[in-house]
Amino acid sequence: MKKIYLLTIVLSIIFAVACKNNHMKSTDAKAPIAYKQPTELEKHGDVRIDNYFWMRLSDKQKLTEVRDKQTQKVISYLEEENSYYESVTSYTKNFEEKLFEEMKGRIKEDDSSVPYKDNGYYYITSYEKGMQYPIYSRKKENLDATEQIMFNVNEMAKDFDYFQLGGLNISPDNKLAVFATDTISRRQYFLRVKNLETGKIYTDIIDNTTGGSVWANDNKTFFYTKKDPVTLRSSKVYRHVLGTPSSEDVEVYHEKDETFSTYVTKSKSNKYIIVGSYSTVSTEAQFLDANNPTSNLQMLQPRERDLEYSVAHFGNDFYLLTNKDGATNFKLMKTPVNKTTKENWTDVIPHREDTLLEDFSIFKEYLVLEERTNGLNKVRIIRWDAKEDYYLPFDEETYSVGVYNNPDFDTHIIRYSYNSMTTPASVIDFNMNDKSKEIKKEQEVLGGKFKKENYISKRVWATARDGKKVAISLVYHKNTPLNKNTPLLQYAYGSYGYTIPDNFSTTRLSLLDRGFVFALAHIRGSQYLGREWYEDGKMLNKKNTFTDFIDCSKYLIDNNYTSEKHLYAMGGSAGGLLMGAIANMNPELYNGIIAAVPFVDVISTMIDDSIPLTTGEYDEWGNPNDKEYYDYIKSYSPYDQVERKAYPNMLVTTGFHDSQVQYWEPAKWVAKLRELKTDNNLLMLRTDMDAGHGGASGRFDALKETAKDYTFFLALENKIDPELIKH
Repeated sequence: MKKIYLLTIVLSIIFAVACKNNHMKSTDAKAPIAYKQPTELEKHGDVRIDNYFWMRLSDKQKLTEVRDKQTQKVISYLEEENSYYESVTSYTKNFEEKLFEEMKGRIKEDDSSVPYKDNGYYYITSYEKGMQYPIYSRKKENLDATEQIMFNVNEMAKDFDYFQLGGLNISPDNKLAVFATDTISRRQYFLRVKNLETGKIYTDIIDNTTGGSVWANDNKTFFYTKKDPVTLRSSKVYRHVLGTPSSEDVEVYHEKDETFSTYVTKSKSNKYIIVGSYSTVSTEAQFLDANNPTSNLQMLQPRERDLEYSVAHFGNDFYLLTNKDGATNFKLMKTPVNKTTKENWTDVIPHREDTLLEDFSIFKEYLVLEERTNGLNKVRIIRWDAKEDYYLPFDEETYSVGVYNNPDFDTHIIRYSYNSMTTPASVIDFNMNDKSKEIKKEQEVLGGKFKKENYISKRVWATARDGKKVAISLVYHKNTPLNKNTPLLQYAYGSYGYTIPDNFSTTRLSLLDRGFVFALAHIRGSQYLGREWYEDGKMLNKKNTFTDFIDCSKYLIDNNYTSEKHLYAMGGSAGGLLMGAIANMNPELYNGIIAAVPFVDVISTMIDDSIPLTTGEYDEWGNPNDKEYYDYIKSYSPYDQVERKAYPNMLVTTGFHDSQVQYWEPAKWVAKLRELKTDNNLLMLRTDMDAGHGGASGRFDALKETAKDYTFFLALENKIDPELIKH
């Protein structure tokens, strides 16, 4: 089909039931039809024809003010798509605004974090009413001291459409701060230095960094990581001396293997600077004395394929979270500082088949472990003298807990966060000596309507087609009937071993209060059920991620939670790839899909090692320069698998400056879907021309994006207030 016009009369029909007069005025808006310019792509003797390859622009083309012919053509197409989206959704703008105000109304606008103490100062992050960005401040020694504003990001961001402040790093003498800024959303940060006593910002400026930095103990030297300007891989670590031009910075380490990236950090003991290299399946660490920043790096353990380790320092030893000797779920080992290679490593916490060791924290008297068993994360506390070994108790069926902001070494207090799908987040200080706890802060849900007891959360298990059990975390309002007419939004990610926590969301309440069920599917590709759960959802097992999601959908339909007419799906980035795959494989199961910044042109991206971050992904997806992986990736790559058939209603979002998933992937995908799909369902592309992978930088702008997304689902369910529909 050469032309498919998506008439906005579809929305009129959707909304008609809700309208007082049972009719809706339509518009003459027609979906943009992208120009076709066939490009022949050949690999392993296989020829693919890409009609929309022309949509690719270089960073230089995107950022220049003088647009060449191709740049203008691409930008014009994206702007046409944005105009089409605005036209199609024009009827819902009043409701969308109401939804935004509703979400905003639940947030405590003049909020602040729980202060944490580090090196004699309490550090605080706060927001002022009506302001988009945070304010970073500190108080010396006690919370009654005068507050010192370090950075007011609202002032810093006022001249930019996008602004991100990151990488705050305070010098050991507390006088200086290295800070990072990104005003394009490509995650290429400038590093600057501010004198916190005088307010002066030094002339030192370093471009194209990852944003992080590490101070040596001399208060004048810091280390940072630079990115390759083309691939954006973090490839070099430099040493900078305050007051000298960046051109004189010393290259400390160059990671030449294109499948590895590098980073620099500092041990909690403040004794060592650690330079690490990592790929998906291998890591390597080197270290130097933080008191002697010009000393040479010492190798801890040379890299080996399938050997991973992360390092911390305590006393005379390095402690290592590692998979050494086939420890699939990782174990904790230690080795003397003067004998660091693997033959010297000894077990501290042995490997367990049923428990994933996710992280650890070292204190003077205690070792704190973060574990995951049967999908649930736990906090384990062990005295170094072996007199006690216990777990923190948690009662809910599914929840999320994490240890964080514990910079102090000599303390018996650990700080952790706790929340669930029905319980707002709390920050808790736990006394490891007497086992008492103090809730430092509970997330406030304003508006007066939220009551925890009005919501139900539970976990169910779907059986995948190969017999594996896949957990689904559910939450819904207690008054929501569960039947074939119940709208349900199913969400998942399923890549890189990242496990999405079962956490609370104030924005999600806008769906739950309107009768939606929210389902989080813990599919393979995450580490929900341990490291093997991840291994079974990547490389040549990647399709398990997609079939798990589909089998969860079928379970929810078969068990009367919803039906095909009321089931929706959403995912972003690699989760957007998931959305593209399920749309191709089983489009009949879903009434609507949102694919956010979706990684959908997998085969073309993974073949082109000039595209940012590609080479480091070979051990996640496979290297298509190998024909076996080429054939497998092509068999599921959403862009390559688009067919002439009916697809669900779809909203696709992207950012023009996205460095993780280039904007042209979703743009090409939408163009090809329009060319081939046989239905009259909605298909819309929304491109944020000022943002990148993470979307808008301001907290309220981000809420507006969420309101747009939720409006898409609610419109399809006829759940928009009739009086708010614009005629």
